[in-house]
Amino acid sequence: MNIFKLFIRYRIKHSSPSKRAQIIKRTSEVSLGAGCEVYDNVSFGSEPYLIQIGDNVRITKGVTFITHDGGVWVLRNNGMLVNSDKFGTIKVGSNVHIGINATIMPGVNIGDNVIIGVGAVVTKDVPSNSIAAGVPAKVIKSLEEYYEKCKETADFTKVMNYSEKREYLIKKYNL
Repeated sequence: MNIFKLFIRYRIKHSSPSKRAQIIKRTSEVSLGAGCEVYDNVSFGSEPYLIQIGDNVRITKGVTFITHDGGVWVLRNNGMLVNSDKFGTIKVGSNVHIGINATIMPGVNIGDNVIIGVGAVVTKDVPSNSIAAGVPAKVIKSLEEYYEKCKETADFTKVMNYSEKREYLIKKYNL
């Protein structure tokens, strides 16, 4: 690995999620939209040029994008489909949150305004305005249903600094 790639790896590892997204956008083959956040230990796989990500997408820690079907290896070794590979693109819409350690498989399209749950394995398309979770991931509710569930219990802490948020949560949970 050359010194430039080592330097880029170091910068990616030690940057904030929004800065990390900017570096990835400039230095990798992933098509990454504006306003994205990419957390650490994200893998864009061996064919990052097959991945298209829209605007305002948050890719949390440990997410893996897989753009090929490694199982073809067995077929090649049995004399079937000799010298072949099987690939698929991945398209992620805008305003999407991909939860920690989710895996996105080849050939998947994720719509706009989508939440992918923690640890989900996304093997099929996810329509816009929905929440998908599980292994394999399935749509579990609409964005509107999620809003209705959250609106009564949401904590408006984004305007608080760390100390204020800590004090608020300790008081709320009687800790």
